[in-house]
Amino acid sequence: MATTYLHKNQGSPTNAYKFTYSVWLKRSKLGVSQRFYQGYESGNNRLYAMMTANDTIFCYGVTGGNTQVNVETIRKYRDTNGWYNVVLKGDSTLSTATDRFQIWVNGVRETSLTISSNINQNTAFGNLVAQSNNTLTISGQESHSELWDGLMSHIHFTDGYAYDASAFGETDATTGEWKIKTSPSVTYGNTGYFILKDGNSVTDQSPNSNNFTVGAGTLTKTEDCPSNVFATWNSLYRTNASNFAYGNTESQSPSTGGFAGISTLGASSGKYYAEFKLQAASTAYEACIAVMVGSSISGNDLPSGYPEYTVGSYGIRQGNASSGNAFWTTGAGGRTNGSHHGGFSIGDTIGIALDIDNNRVYFSKGGQWNNSGSWNSATPSTYLTLISTYGDGQYLFVSGDSSGGNTAKWSANFGNGYQQSTAVSSAGTNASGNGIFEYDVPTGFTALSTKGLNL
Repeated sequence: MATTYLHKNQGSPTNAYKFTYSVWLKRSKLGVSQRFYQGYESGNNRLYAMMTANDTIFCYGVTGGNTQVNVETIRKYRDTNGWYNVVLKGDSTLSTATDRFQIWVNGVRETSLTISSNINQNTAFGNLVAQSNNTLTISGQESHSELWDGLMSHIHFTDGYAYDASAFGETDATTGEWKIKTSPSVTYGNTGYFILKDGNSVTDQSPNSNNFTVGAGTLTKTEDCPSNVFATWNSLYRTNASNFAYGNTESQSPSTGGFAGISTLGASSGKYYAEFKLQAASTAYEACIAVMVGSSISGNDLPSGYPEYTVGSYGIRQGNASSGNAFWTTGAGGRTNGSHHGGFSIGDTIGIALDIDNNRVYFSKGGQWNNSGSWNSATPSTYLTLISTYGDGQYLFVSGDSSGGNTAKWSANFGNGYQQSTAVSSAGTNASGNGIFEYDVPTGFTALSTKGLNL
């Protein structure tokens, strides 16, 4: 939603002294200010909630020119891999000042706060609870800056009713994780709403028909959701010059060449499929895509070399006539050229089928699998053999280029059903039922996601 915002005008509130706002958030970018709620009538009447440049949650509200809410968490929220359920609960009728405005994250009330202002007892919450001429914005402020960079799902607002987080989520009895309640039993009041339920619909799913409008940008549906998190490129492992976009599904290697991205999820067993489209390359023949053992990654940044030359990496580069369009692998003995793969170009989609159980990795182009140097097999054929005795046995997907002074831009579809913001044109078959891909998923393979890891 980095270029997208939603908005609507509010009506007359049921009760301006009580409200609840619940949203599921997944972050893509850290260290920048991003608002996930903005109610605005004027500078003297407004209330907003945001992730700050320090990665804390900050809520600020003014009614009649008087600051009523000025609360910030001490805790920082820097997970770009999972989802946060943030619940804001307001009830100004309560006698205890610190109870009148509450922040809950994943079912736990935040009590470690920096509080500059608590709303006065029996004071209306102003623009967070509706006013007739209030403009409500989801993602960004009223001037449409500080837009949310990431994903949102299951947004609820209850007007006149204050609920704890347990109304919108619950603890999974098996995993102990906080999970979503897809149809909570709550009362919405006059101006309440429920949007982004299981998709990108801004049509209100409450009884009120309080629909939103997409003010700018494209609101893209994704398979990634609080109950099934798909891999993306990991923004916690990147160089300063590496560029991520489209919810961290696009990665570009730095101008000095090298790694562009490493997947947020890895696996030590199972069979996984993903698709990668080469969007751009500054020099022909240098872009490469691969899988790599996790023990090759150390510290808080991407490896300093190139995927092609990093020990424990298995993949393909564009190649040319002089290099033989060779597969390559860097195991314990260094780089070894494998069989030819027939080459690929900007705009091509490369499929990778990673079979950890049998120590194999296969590559396809445009849905056709490599077969001894040609892209002409309907099923996985020629493969690289993973060195089972090397590394920690956990494999991740990596992208980049293979020489200095070059860049390569790769977009990934780990099962979300998109390359950049474009949906797949003809979804292939997928017997696992997990994820949406352009081409057929090989038999026995699934998407790299939290559900896929537990199939």
